[in-house]
Amino acid sequence: MPIQSINPYTNKVIKSFEEDSEDKVNQVVELAGDTFRFWKKTTFTHRSELMRKTAKILRAKAQVLAKLMAQEMGKPLKEGIEEINKCALTCDYYADNAEKFLQDEVIQAEGTKNLLIYQPIGAILAIMPWNFPFWQVFRFAAPTLMAGNVGLLKHASNVPQCAMAIESIFLEAGFPQGVFQTLLVGSDKVEKLIAHDYVQAVTLTGSEAAGSKVAALAGKYIKKSVMELGGSDPFIVLPDADLDYAAQMAVKGRMINTGQSCICAKRFIVFQNVADKFTQLMTNYMLKLKMGNPLEEGVDYGPMARQDLANELVDQVKRSVDKGAVIVTGGGRPVREGAFFNATILTNVRPGTPAYEEEMFGPVAAIITVRDEEEAIAIANDSRYGLGGSVWTKDLKKGEAIARKIESGFVTVNDIVKSDPRLPFGGIKKSGYGRELSHLGIREFMNIKTLRIK
Repeated sequence: MPIQSINPYTNKVIKSFEEDSEDKVNQVVELAGDTFRFWKKTTFTHRSELMRKTAKILRAKAQVLAKLMAQEMGKPLKEGIEEINKCALTCDYYADNAEKFLQDEVIQAEGTKNLLIYQPIGAILAIMPWNFPFWQVFRFAAPTLMAGNVGLLKHASNVPQCAMAIESIFLEAGFPQGVFQTLLVGSDKVEKLIAHDYVQAVTLTGSEAAGSKVAALAGKYIKKSVMELGGSDPFIVLPDADLDYAAQMAVKGRMINTGQSCICAKRFIVFQNVADKFTQLMTNYMLKLKMGNPLEEGVDYGPMARQDLANELVDQVKRSVDKGAVIVTGGGRPVREGAFFNATILTNVRPGTPAYEEEMFGPVAAIITVRDEEEAIAIANDSRYGLGGSVWTKDLKKGEAIARKIESGFVTVNDIVKSDPRLPFGGIKKSGYGRELSHLGIREFMNIKTLRIK
């Protein structure tokens, strides 16, 4: 079955690719295993030089790569350029810090010398999503390669050109063939990949359903795994918040990548006495956004990545309205070509509605009103997800106290949630497990060996 690159703005096929054959897949995995044997022996200095070259190539090609993202999954050019620059920043970050993060650690005990040492384990399989087709890969690849492991990428089937571009960038930077390889395969090939003796671990960013399947396979074959899955992040607005600023950031946080992000703010939990004002401010800012061709300057949001995703969102909004939610603005798809969905705000969102219970992976904001802090915290935690969240207030002490009670892996006060190579990132509950980025991320796929000398 061919893998197709389809432009979501025109609905036209850009390119078709044949899936890699079983023989090709075996050759790729075998090469990864053979390459690991010498790559793990290279120095941090050597790997850092190559990783810094990778960062330079990314910055030089930012416009070209952003255009590729716009064509394959609809990301506006300005967001695509930001994504590539963030990838370059992460390459530099691990080039600068990997050796420090993985140096031996001394553990004090009488009569013995005790060390924790970090050693690479082999080929790491990454199953990555389409929504941030470069960033999701580089935040796995930069620490993985710097640690002395090798990488195998099974990217989302609708971004094959992005997937191949990433392998080409590493080769252009001077990484040996086999250190990072892209496979053009469907999900039906994932089990064989995880089962292969050379594949020592798997990391997945994607849906809860995909994570459940891959985690089960990792367990079956006793392979380490990290899962970064869905999210339905709460955005709690206290009465003393700067409502205008909070509303601006609410729209920004919800509409990043046309709302197609696991860490987009999705549930806006607002105190009753400021709910009307906040809703009006948020609506005003939402209506200022320009929808259009992601390749054109000045466009704030483009189409969703695929037609089926836009149609699924139509169904979620309809079912929410049927159960009492009220559309303030937007609410459906415009009459035009492409996988577009109007920026939408829903109010009167209550338990039992899809907007409350499910992850709305697109430009739809759900406003939920509460009476007090206790109810705000209870609703924020009334979710099977636990990825991110934010609290908005002028009282920083109170904001921190509430943030500590939010059940998620990442909470901010007076800022939207965004990943940063310096900060560990990951979730709890159905949002997954394990951590990416920072010093914790690079250690996830290492043999943390205890060495005791008496």
